[in-house]
Order: sequence, then structure tokens, then C-alpha cells
Amino acid sequence: MTMRLTPLAGLLAATALLPAAPAVAESSYTADGQVFRLDGGDVTYAFRVNEAGLLQAVYWGSRLAAGDPLVKPELRGHSGFDVTANVVPQEFAGWGGGLFQEPALKVAYPDGNRDLVLRYVSHRLTRDGVTVSLRDIQRPLEVTLTYSIDRATGIVGRSASIRNGGDTDVRIDQAAAATYTLPVAYDYKLHYLTGRWAAEWTRQERPLTAGATVIESRRGSTGSQNNPWFAVSRAETTEDAGPVWFGALAWSGSFRITVDQDLTGRARIVGGFNPFDFAYRLRPGEQLDTPTFYAGHADDGMGEASRLLHRFQRNSVLPRDDGRLPLRPVLYNSWEATEFDVDEAGQIALAERAARIGVERFVMDDGWFGARNNDRAGLGDWTVNPTKFPNGLGPLIRRVKSLGMDFGLWVEPEMVNADSDLYRAHPDWVINFDGRPRTEGRNQMVLNLAREDVRDHLLEVLDRLLRENDIAFLKWDYNRNWSEPGWPASEVADQQEIYVAYVRNLYYILDELRRRHPDVEIESCSGGGGRIDMGIMSRTDQMWASDNTDPLDRLQIQDGFTQAYAPAVMMAWVTDSPNWLNGRATPLDFRFLSAMQGGLGIGTDLNHWQEADFATANRYIAAYKRIRETVQQGELHRLNRSNEADARWTNLYIAGDGSQAALFTLNQGTHKADPLPAIRLAGLDPEARYRVERMDGAALAAGTPEVASGAYWMGQGIDVAMRGDYQAAGFIFTREGR
Repeated sequence: MTMRLTPLAGLLAATALLPAAPAVAESSYTADGQVFRLDGGDVTYAFRVNEAGLLQAVYWGSRLAAGDPLVKPELRGHSGFDVTANVVPQEFAGWGGGLFQEPALKVAYPDGNRDLVLRYVSHRLTRDGVTVSLRDIQRPLEVTLTYSIDRATGIVGRSASIRNGGDTDVRIDQAAAATYTLPVAYDYKLHYLTGRWAAEWTRQERPLTAGATVIESRRGSTGSQNNPWFAVSRAETTEDAGPVWFGALAWSGSFRITVDQDLTGRARIVGGFNPFDFAYRLRPGEQLDTPTFYAGHADDGMGEASRLLHRFQRNSVLPRDDGRLPLRPVLYNSWEATEFDVDEAGQIALAERAARIGVERFVMDDGWFGARNNDRAGLGDWTVNPTKFPNGLGPLIRRVKSLGMDFGLWVEPEMVNADSDLYRAHPDWVINFDGRPRTEGRNQMVLNLAREDVRDHLLEVLDRLLRENDIAFLKWDYNRNWSEPGWPASEVADQQEIYVAYVRNLYYILDELRRRHPDVEIESCSGGGGRIDMGIMSRTDQMWASDNTDPLDRLQIQDGFTQAYAPAVMMAWVTDSPNWLNGRATPLDFRFLSAMQGGLGIGTDLNHWQEADFATANRYIAAYKRIRETVQQGELHRLNRSNEADARWTNLYIAGDGSQAALFTLNQGTHKADPLPAIRLAGLDPEARYRVERMDGAALAAGTPEVASGAYWMGQGIDVAMRGDYQAAGFIFTREGR
């Protein structure tokens, strides 16, 4: 089966092929040294063809001046134990020619040959990139590497297309999108993100030394255990200073990123499909396209690295409405109020209360379809439950819209319960090994989207749901990972292609739904943050970072999330206290100021609120709407992570045009009446003057000026007194005189 380019990769390729504009061209080729150079933002990325015809990394870092030399001496083998293939930092190495490093590509032929040596054949410069053709030294296996560089951020996108030009099958055993190489150094630190359900986005850090670190998912989807993002810093690097190299793989299936220091002291990062249980047959004339592996460089610390990635995601990855990235509306979700006990009257009552506080989108969660009264039945049967909604969804939707809100709905299309009409009719549609047990998670199984009949059924069901109802938003959930990853209906030689075909068909459904229903927005959810990556990001509008809605836990979760992904997509809810997960009781102010640092959602049972709660919510939602664009699409500066010296979580968001800043500081608790240091802001115009006010409308503390220069707020700072547990404050800074 021939694989298509992903829509995002296709978009990059199409963009790259626009007519060149020599005065601003960002890619170049020096024939005498056979050096390719890409420049964007403050970054230069360069590689060359060496005398053996191998594609060799040359430079990746701060932008060089035009004409700076980039040719380096030819590299030879280190000894009889490590021949040239292991010493040359190859851009895309085949497993052959004596290679012991992590390869980018490993194949097998029917005659038993597994040696693969890829040499340069040709190239074609594009406006902001280059495509390079490689070929095996003997057999007609061809690889086309696509490079692009973003002019604003210097973020490089790399992918590979592997084509069988012969007349016999080729089995691909391992396929990466790219290999990135860092120069020799012995003080590198590797940063990555790990987690589990309700504890996603934990920041990890370790020395990068010889001995591979593997960041991977074998789960069929991205998974919470490891996210496909990395960063490499130096010993001197902090949040605000020092070099960082970072990257993220745009793939929503099983993946692997391997980070190692080779025998020459260089760091190598290889990322792409996970080779575990992977095999992909290429028939003659077929090709396999890898995901895109994005990577960037920053000189000003981990904070700048995340801001560059956020900017790139907002401008070049996320779906856009007529060229503009839409703002996330204030959302209410009924799950924590009702769980499966939904009906027309109850949902209308919640909608009426939500409208009182300024909610803009009302979302009905699980329980509205089939025989869905608990999590043991109904999944797969996407028809409205006639007992709960005797007149369909129409009356509820009309009431929601009359209250000034649009309507959203929860779906979990990729799953099925054994107790469902769909499974009874098509038990062969789930991922399974013939004759083996079918392990269930949350009482459900995974439909095999690799099958075209399953893909087409799900597209038709969802398309009909959207055609027949005025739905503005789908919360797309995915509440378990794979088990028994078989595909019995396919030929044995093709069954392990399920890891690629499933995700390609998921992307196809999302892309086609967006084409048919361009006004419908979609949230990516997987029991929280279990499927968040730049592949799913290019097809959805927002992401559910975690099912854990405890506002204190969320500060750490959101801190990890925003290291890799933009606040523009991060949804956070205000929910009931004590929190359902850990029983922690927190004030409503604290819960709002935690959730307002992304897309704001409300998930409380509004039936239990008192008038004082409605008044508090109205104040904060009104304030949020004033700062929403700054929070979602501005620049994030992490001023403090909770630590022994200062237990506050303090974040500053600055509008793209510098006209506004939003400051949040939240504290778990104070001790011994210890004084807290003033909060010194960052990123303001030192010569401009800024007026400050509290988000809750309260008066400023005595001695705090209402107006002062950016230099004052960054140098002197603002004193925020806190006494007691779960204290929080939010401030709005508005630039005057422009």
C-alpha cells in the first residue's frame, strides 16, 4: 500500500516549492564544498556531501554571517573497531557499511541482504529549504529527504520518503524522520517529559553521556508515559540564558526518539516510527513517508526555547481561520456535574447557569448516546439515546444557542464496548490477534482504523452527526491504549503496518471532517494528555492536558505542558472543591487563577453554587476575556517555579505587541511569616509606562504605584503579600501612551 504525505508535510512541501525570491532566500548551496545552508530567525543549519558521498552534518546553532566558512576536514575511521560510517555524523544513515550507531533506516530484502549504504544523488533548492535524493550504492532503494526552515523562528522541519524502485519487495524494519547532531561537548543535559494518567508532563533532566536514552511509546498512540519532545542544554543554561537545542516529532502513534553521545563526543538525536514490533512491506514502486521531526535552537535559555516553539506552533502548525488563529472560548463541560446521568432538562438547567457567568461554549460530555448509562455499554453506537433525549438534541442545542453560547459534544469514535450494537455486528473490526484474548481497558476495545471499512464507517457516522445537528465543537476522547495489536484481515507480511496505517487513517478522518465542516472545532483528549503531539496539533484546535483538575497539581502539569506546547491550545478547568482526585480543598479564586493560564473551562456542578460563587466567577471570567489573547497567543515568561526559597508558581504572559501583560502568582502555603521577595517582571519595554490593576478588582497593596515604567516593574518589581494556604493573585499591566 502506498502511503500519502501527511497534510502537514504536504503543506510544507507545497510551501517550499513556491517561486524563489532571491533577495530573501533562506537556503543556499555552495558547489565547491557541496555544503547546504539553511538560515531562519537567529539560526543556521548546515550539512554537506562528503567525499564518500555520505550526507554529513556540519553546523546547527546561532546564525552565522553570510560567507562564513562551513567546510570541515574529511572524517576517517577511528580504528578497526569503528570504521568511517560510525565517525561521520550522518544526516540519514542506512544500517550498513559497518554502522553500529543508531540508524535512520534499516531494511531487509527477500534474498536476506540487509546492508544499506545511502549516498547522495541529487538535490533541489526550494525557497526555504532543500530536498536531497539519496540511493543505495547498489540496489534501487531511494530516499528523498525534505528540509525546511521557518524564517521567523529558525525551526527546521525534516522528513524522509523511502521508495522501492526495484522489482522485489523490501521490508522496512526501522524508519526515522531525521537524525540531528550536536557538536562535541561533555556537559550536555537532556530534558524530556514523562508521566501517567492524572500525572502527565513531569519534567525530567539528566546528563547526556554515552549510553542511549530512549524516549518512546509502544502504545499505538503518543501516550502519557513519554512525550515526543526533547531539549538539550549546556551546564550553564538556565531558564533565561544559555544555549538549548530542542525538538518535537509530529506523530500520534508509536514513536521513538533515541539520544546518545557517540564515540567522537557528538550528541545524536534520532526520531521517527518506533521499530518495536514494526515491519513495513514496500512493494515495487511503493513508498513510505515518515512524519516530520521539527527541531530548533535558542541562545537565551529554556524559556526562549519554549517561546520559539509556541510561536512556530501558533503560526505554522495549528489550524487557522481565514489566516487568523482563533481564540479559545470560555467553555463549560457537564461531565463532573452529571457524569453519565444526562438528560435534556438537566443539561438545560446547567446551560442556564453557565450563561450567567459569561460562558461562551456549552459542552455535553459522555452519556448522550446508545445504551450509555455507564462505561460498560454503548460505545460505538453514535445515535442519540431516545429516553434521555426523546426529541433528539435539537431542543437542547436551540436553548443553548438562545443563551448566547454555541454547543459542543463529547465523542470517542475509535473505541467500542463489547455490549454495543456495533461490536455485535462487527466483532472483527477491533484490533486483535485471531484466537487470542481481547484485553479490555475501561471496559472497551480499540477499533482498527487501519481497515478502510472501519475508517469509512466512522467518517460517515461523525459526518452525519454534524450534518444533522448544529454542533460547533467535538471533544474527541481516546481512553485506552492498544493491546494485541493484530490485523488478521490483512496479509501476514502487511499486518505490522497497522502502526502507520491506523494513524494515517485517523488523520484522514480528522482532515476530511474539517474539510466538510470547516466551522467545527475539535479538542484532542486521551484520558487527559495521552495523545498530544504536533501531528494531532495540526488537525485540532485545543488539547486536554490532564484529567487531573486539582488546581495545585495543574500548576506543575501546565508548567511541563507549556515547555513543549503553546498555551493557545491548553485547556484547563475550574472544578469542584474538594477536588475529586485527591480531596484537596482550595478557594475558588485559586482555582480560577490556575485555570486562566490557558484556555479557560468550567467543570463544576453549578447546581451547588451560591450567589457569592457566581459573583466571583463573573469577575474572573470578565478579567479573563480582557487578557485572553495575551495568555493564549502572547509570550510566556516563567518567573518562578515553586522551590524551597520561593514556593510560588509565578508566570507572566506578554501580548505580542507589548501592550498588555498578565501576571499570575499562586502559593501552596506560607510558613513562619517569612517575607516574600518582590516579583520582578521580564520582557517589558523599559521606557514605556504600565498601569497595574488586580484581576479580582481589589485595591492594590499599600505602596504599590498604579503606574510605573517597564524598567521599574522589571527592576523593583511588585510586592505581593501572601499569608496562609492556597493564596493567589493576578494582575493586569496595560501600557499607556501608545
